[in-house]
Amino acid sequence: MNMKVKDGLGLAIIWVQQALILACEDNCPLRPVETGRYSLKRTSELESLIKGVRRLFNMWQTDKNPQSWELYREAQQRCRKEVRKASKDAWRTFCSSINDLPMTTRLHRALSRDPKSKLGSLVEPSGRHTQSEGETLEHFLATHFPNLVVTEEAANVAACCAKCLDWWVAARVVTYTRVEWAIDSCAPYKSPGMAGIFPALLQEGQRIWVPYLVKIFHACLATGYIPAIWRQVKEAFISKPGMNSYSGPRDFRPISLTSFLHKTMERLVDRFLRNEIFVFMPLHPNQHAYQARKSVEMGLHQLFVWVGKVPDHRETALGVFLDTEGAFNNTSYDSICAALFKHGVKYTILRWIRATLEGDLAATTLSRSSRSIEVSRGCPQGGVLLPLQWYLAVDDLIARRNVGGVYTQGYMDGISLLVVRKFPNTVAGLIQWALHIAETWYDEVGLSVNLDKTGFVFT
Repeated sequence: MNMKVKDGLGLAIIWVQQALILACEDNCPLRPVETGRYSLKRTSELESLIKGVRRLFNMWQTDKNPQSWELYREAQQRCRKEVRKASKDAWRTFCSSINDLPMTTRLHRALSRDPKSKLGSLVEPSGRHTQSEGETLEHFLATHFPNLVVTEEAANVAACCAKCLDWWVAARVVTYTRVEWAIDSCAPYKSPGMAGIFPALLQEGQRIWVPYLVKIFHACLATGYIPAIWRQVKEAFISKPGMNSYSGPRDFRPISLTSFLHKTMERLVDRFLRNEIFVFMPLHPNQHAYQARKSVEMGLHQLFVWVGKVPDHRETALGVFLDTEGAFNNTSYDSICAALFKHGVKYTILRWIRATLEGDLAATTLSRSSRSIEVSRGCPQGGVLLPLQWYLAVDDLIARRNVGGVYTQGYMDGISLLVVRKFPNTVAGLIQWALHIAETWYDEVGLSVNLDKTGFVFT
């Protein structure tokens, strides 16, 4: 099949996905999972105790002797005690065997799960409660995805006519070894998207699938083609911890589950941009989000160093902490692409990233109700390129305000401003000037500040 045209490329993607699903169904049939007390691994001593209890019970049913009943009850109590002890030992052994952060986080999330935090009836701005699952979904989607368009099918953007330069850029981004790396870098049983493909399906058959994927990814990047099946996004609801109640749509966070094949290609683009582009045009050094050897602790330490000098020099310090409201869901596509262009990203990659953002179909289900909308702004939370797209957009704001005596830092959707000067009037004027620049930038990109999470520090 000819992958240089849209029809051939779309047919190749459908064929690969169907082959992966059929291979999994044929070789990995579904089987029931043991739960409860029967899932406990029995030792020989425990097995003999259980058989002895059953034997004594059968003896009592045969002779109906009260003495046999007493022997059975004693053996049953002794067996229950040993089962509880074995369960506690198994749990203690399991917890002691955890030695990595992701597994610890999953265990903590499971233990701290609040059954009251499930998505149910939500409170609308008018104070009215939603009356059905359909109204709840519509209110939730309208809050997190502004300017939504209700639809049932994802838009299938036509492929562009690729030029020689496009194929050259695609060959630099997509290679056999990089595709293998992108597949292996994912946990095997991550939640799949609408297609139902999870990483283990590709990891177990790399020798078979990687040659086909190299050709598909190479053609998709060169032509800027995103098939409709990759645009179908499953939205899951994650409750935010520590909330007083879960009656509002912002008490939950939407997580986008996209196709794993799409995520694999995003990893290739993300690695190329970090290793080939941002080496020559790096981000602002005061950005502390999703970068190697940087963290929020490092940003706070640098901030405290500045503030710590204030008493010794008898100066005045004023800090402002801003939180961007709906940063990931409301960022405009134009601001993301403008930031990519400013950092020297090739037009071939920029065109493909724009195509991944436009026309996504977000589908969500609650009980028996389902809704689908076309997303027109923002980055999918859960996507591989989300961190890169956001802090590229906010990098311009940090660069604008880190001049004229204003120390600015950024971490995810939070921005901090700090001014240290001798006279309070000078400090107030500089902060006012910095906030005016921030207001201008927020208006340009269509974002706003969450006033409830904005804080001030004065010393």
